[in-house]
Amino acid sequence: MPRHKLIIDADPGIGDAVAIALALCDPTLDVVALTACAGVVSGKQAFCNLQTITSMVDPSRWPRIGSHNADAVRPEDSPILSGILEGHGKHGLGECEPITAPLHQPTDSAKLMLEFARLFPGEITILTLGPLTNVLAAAERDSGFLSKIKQLMICGGSISVGGDVTAAAEFNILANPEAAHDILMSAANKTLLPIDTTHQFGLSFDEYSQLGVDAFSRLGRLLNEMIPFALRENRNRLGREGILLPGVVAVTAISHPQLFVQTTMSVDVELSGSLTRGMTVFDRRGLPHWKENIEVITAVDLLEVKDYMHRIIDASEIGDE
Repeated sequence: MPRHKLIIDADPGIGDAVAIALALCDPTLDVVALTACAGVVSGKQAFCNLQTITSMVDPSRWPRIGSHNADAVRPEDSPILSGILEGHGKHGLGECEPITAPLHQPTDSAKLMLEFARLFPGEITILTLGPLTNVLAAAERDSGFLSKIKQLMICGGSISVGGDVTAAAEFNILANPEAAHDILMSAANKTLLPIDTTHQFGLSFDEYSQLGVDAFSRLGRLLNEMIPFALRENRNRLGREGILLPGVVAVTAISHPQLFVQTTMSVDVELSGSLTRGMTVFDRRGLPHWKENIEVITAVDLLEVKDYMHRIIDASEIGDE
């Protein structure tokens, strides 16, 4: 069975790191590259975190890692965002200390995307777990870039549940709404995973215990240095029992698309509203005012997502024996 050639663009963050680690261990996925972007952490920290995740998981085939130099996104007027950012720990990976092994000549994330798109035209899926900054940069450098991509899976936005950092906007879109607007309105073959769907999945303390993570396996050690930390921080800082893992839903959607329901919709991004900047606006009037321009994942089998996570963890522990 052919494996999905996958680039994951991320600003890890505990949730993103868990998703990336699972993807690296998934035998159905060929993760050819991990590209750093700035968002929850700076671009430089994202690059270090991607190196750390890869080193700890130690997959049979290591991906190439793209660099990024922008600062983290830290709007000072959003106390909710401040709590979200602090909940990831000093470096973004909980209690896991990132490695510091700078490459002699790191490749820029957008350049790396372009390189693989040209090398494997029509074969690469790009999963974005952070802002769409790198995708837009690649598209601006090469007008044919988006047409060379098999699929663009975008984790972000909201249909009807409101935002997660403002009343209207989800973090990945608000972090760079201009990039989100240009990419969502482009002719790329794109699928959106909004928080209406991804925020249905997460783990509580009990559910994490039920996964039976082996702390002595490579994947298990990484998970144990991140997930319990995130669970404690969410309880202590935000008063929430459990953590959300939207990136895990996104990786599952690529590996097992049959578990999801897609709907063709019409979307735009608000750029100027003082209260609604970064809002993903969907036209659901049932009238042909807007042209349908995106596939949106609107339903998911949550038990199957949890089973997927369980299978990857179990298989990785067997592989370490």
